[in-house]
Amino acid sequence: MENSAFLVAGLIAALFAIFTVVRAVRIVPQARARNVERLGRYHRTLNPGLNLVIPYIDRVHPVIDLREQVVSFRPQPVITEDNLVVEIDTVLYFQVTDPRAAFYEIANFLQAVEQLTVTTLRNVVGSMDLEKTLTSRDTINSQLRGVLDEATGKWGLRVNRVEIKAIDPPQSIKDAMQKQMRAERDKRAAILGAEGQRQSQILTAEGDKQAAVLRAEGNRTAAILQAEGQSQAIDEVFQAVHRNDPDPKLLAYQYLQMLPQLAQGSGNNFWVIPSEITSALQGVSRAFTEVLPQSAATREKPSDDMAAQAANDAAQAAEAAAAALADAARADGVTSDALPSSTPR
Repeated sequence: MENSAFLVAGLIAALFAIFTVVRAVRIVPQARARNVERLGRYHRTLNPGLNLVIPYIDRVHPVIDLREQVVSFRPQPVITEDNLVVEIDTVLYFQVTDPRAAFYEIANFLQAVEQLTVTTLRNVVGSMDLEKTLTSRDTINSQLRGVLDEATGKWGLRVNRVEIKAIDPPQSIKDAMQKQMRAERDKRAAILGAEGQRQSQILTAEGDKQAAVLRAEGNRTAAILQAEGQSQAIDEVFQAVHRNDPDPKLLAYQYLQMLPQLAQGSGNNFWVIPSEITSALQGVSRAFTEVLPQSAATREKPSDDMAAQAANDAAQAAEAAAAALADAARADGVTSDALPSSTPR
């Protein structure tokens, strides 16, 4: 019986020894830390690896994660400068740099960081209107990070980044923004359509201008060529007249031929017959009654026949001229009394 009592005592002592050894050995994982208190007072921080403590004297606290942590806070209502309530969802990236301060300086550093983020966010967004809030995320992030990093430094924390995940304005504001965006798109579409129409009209006007210029150039070239042709024709006629050297008799005959055409005008209600017509008729008569010099082509014919033919032609020409003058005078209401004294009646 005594042996069994000693056996039980030995088993208890062995178990106690094993338990003591287990309590004396602490294994800390990588990027973790544990604070140790001796007799209720902070003693040291256990580093990653195998660590020995005094059982029943040293108290080892839970593991503190030293890695960068990501915490997403629930959306918080924030009032902007123009008195609009928006829901802002934030994401915080932080890291514990001092396990002792994180454990002893603040009771719950996660809750403290969340509340500090909310208050700082309200201070920053409260000085902005809705439009600036929606377009100034980088500014809000930098201001939040600066304030949080400065405030959490004594807690043994380092805030690496603060991101605005979502900004949700009221539904009425969303509807108004959608209408505004739709109006802006319609405005841009109308402007683009007007620009396209303007460019089309400009191009059409440029084409009409170039066509008009080309037509004007063509008309000018045609007029120049026509004028040059008329000039050459007149020059040729003038040169031919000077080469042939016509006498006044031929010119008088041409003058007589133009008189009927002058009399036939529809606007000639009063026509004055100049006195020079008489001398012109006499010159024509003499020109055709005189015997012209024979040319090589007419030398073979008898001279009497040629003279008779010339006289006959002259008489016919004189009669035709007199008849034309009489018809013109009757058509225009001119009698023989209105004729000059030198004109034969």
